[in-house]
Amino acid sequence: MKVRDLEWDDFSDIVGNYFSYYDELPGNPALGLTLFAEKPTLAEESEWFGRLYAQTLTGMQLASVAEENGRVVGLAQVAQKQPHHDQAHVGVLGIALHKDFRGKGVGTQLMRHVLERCRGRFEVVELTVFSTNEPAKKLYRKMGFRYVGTLPKSVKRGDRYFDEDLMVLEL
Repeated sequence: MKVRDLEWDDFSDIVGNYFSYYDELPGNPALGLTLFAEKPTLAEESEWFGRLYAQTLTGMQLASVAEENGRVVGLAQVAQKQPHHDQAHVGVLGIALHKDFRGKGVGTQLMRHVLERCRGRFEVVELTVFSTNEPAKKLYRKMGFRYVGTLPKSVKRGDRYFDEDLMVLEL
């Protein structure tokens, strides 16, 4: 397993992973990722990736990937909460792993890498996690995040609601 900074050539693997979450969702409605109501098009994902990559170049975001046998299997990104505002010292973390690599320590390696890169860049990192996602919350606590509150009914999938916990890490 190799963990490194995002590269332009990671586009195909990252988009492939993202599209796989839509395939996974019907069998796992509690999947701890917020997704668009409909699967985006490849063109929309190209625009998103272009913005992500550009923001990594300008320092508005940090992005790290986990690579296994030449294939990207996870992405962690930290974006400035409010660039050019009095919340610019806060980063918002998101992490996603391909289902075949969850529970195998990949998330831990990926989190360590991206959080180390946050030091000196952000003073606080925050995230939201589905309240029912105990494995993810365990990882976040291990990384030093602490629970600060619950956002009730934060995500709605069909007629089902999911609460999200807000967690923060002071660097």
